[in-house]
Amino acid sequence: MAQEEIRIEVTRGEELQSVIPALSRVRSEVFRDWPILYEFDPAWEERYLAAYANSPRAAVVVARANEAIVGASTCLPLVDEKDDVKAPFVARDWDLGQFFYYGDMVLRREFRGRGIGVALMAAMEAHAKAVSDCDFGVFCSVVRSPNHPAWPPDYVPLDVFWTRRGFTRRPDLVCRMAWKEVGADRESEHELVFWMKSLSGMPLPP
Repeated sequence: MAQEEIRIEVTRGEELQSVIPALSRVRSEVFRDWPILYEFDPAWEERYLAAYANSPRAAVVVARANEAIVGASTCLPLVDEKDDVKAPFVARDWDLGQFFYYGDMVLRREFRGRGIGVALMAAMEAHAKAVSDCDFGVFCSVVRSPNHPAWPPDYVPLDVFWTRRGFTRRPDLVCRMAWKEVGADRESEHELVFWMKSLSGMPLPP
């Protein structure tokens, strides 16, 4: 059977808000797996996605297969993000206006390995350059101990993928977010480390 044709779309403004329900569903499916282990929480989703709905330069990039959204990525200027994400940059007294934040990239398992993730990342970068003069693109990934009992034996971290996209891991930049893990009865705090890429050719800050 032939593979579905994948279409990549950048949504903004009112159109962005129209895809948030589908984005939430894909997030709840993909992030339930390792390493996020996120237990879907409508209230948490509403708080999290509000920043994207309220930021005029935010975008949700969606990947569609036969009109169904099978993957998505989110991005917005770091200055419009929540305080916990901005905290390590504020602590260094860096100009938040230099950074564009890539919030999430989710893709259903059966669509992986087909270059869709590369296309989502490229669309986010193109959007960041189109709506801002930010010098750097940044995102963060959850830190998990190799000894964590839930670590799948066949799990391969995405470090190589991100490095090939031009990102550098910055262990000196760490933020903390709270969410409820699968099977938990309350939220717990998680540590996330940032990755950074130059968008303008400017060297990464030391």
